Amino acid sequence: MLCAVYKSAKKQETYLYVPGRDDFSRVPKALMATFGAPSFLMIMPLKKDRKLPRVDIDKLRTELNTNGYYLQLPPPPENLLKAHLAQTQQNQE
Repeated sequence: MLCAVYKSAKKQETYLYVPGRDDFSRVPKALMATFGAPSFLMIMPLKKDRKLPRVDIDKLRTELNTNGYYLQLPPPPENLLKAHLAQTQQNQE
């Protein structure tokens, strides 16, 4: 299975995977409006042994087959205050 990967013009670190190049037919219009003009990055084979940094390959394949697209959002920002308070509490124990 091949898929095309696009980068969002509006949202940093946001990517859209679709089963074929320029095939946005199953992507909701509201999502496309929020995503902005997609910028093509690559065509990629989805082999079972392939490792992707922030995407589970099996989930990606399932979403492409079920919904016709997969949206990869950026990781949540690290809460530095929470990490600092947890570290401070650990040091006091």
